[in-house]
Amino acid sequence: MKKLVLCLLALAISGAAHAQSANPLTGGARLNYGIIKGFVTRAAAKMPEENYPFRPTPEVRTFAQLIGHLADANYRICSVLVGEDPPMDAGIERNKKTRADLVKALGESFIYCDKVYADMADATGTPIVKFDAGGEGSRVPIQMPRLTVLAFHVSHAFEHYGNIVTYVRLKGLVPPSSEPPFGAYAPP
Repeated sequence: MKKLVLCLLALAISGAAHAQSANPLTGGARLNYGIIKGFVTRAAAKMPEENYPFRPTPEVRTFAQLIGHLADANYRICSVLVGEDPPMDAGIERNKKTRADLVKALGESFIYCDKVYADMADATGTPIVKFDAGGEGSRVPIQMPRLTVLAFHVSHAFEHYGNIVTYVRLKGLVPPSSEPPFGAYAPP
């Protein structure tokens, strides 16, 4: 209980520091990004190699495909904000199969996004950018502020982290977000 109170206090102080910064919106985006980056990265590393081909039902992605999908999405979404084509040909989900290759590709994709988040500021987050939202074959072109793209990026990752949590639990493991305290996430 004492650890829980200390963690809540640390999160509150961290949140207050972000709110008082010159870029509170960007600070909040970075905080959420750091949380999901940690959860996804640790879940990918935690799942044993033999469980990477696991899928709960035939209609859904394997665990390996989920990790590859998130790596592909990191490149696709973050590249919009730097105004370039994704540096990786979207194909990690299709082409990478081993745990080592997928953990490495996921880490590299987060490194690519790290720079995007680091370079963002509230003022530079307001211009509108074109963005294709939706799944493969059903993408819809939309326009949104750059900071909203970051929010979309984080929400997409959390959506699939929910899938990852289910897969991890079905294999008898505890997902990072359920490890005390708060998945061992240390606020910046």
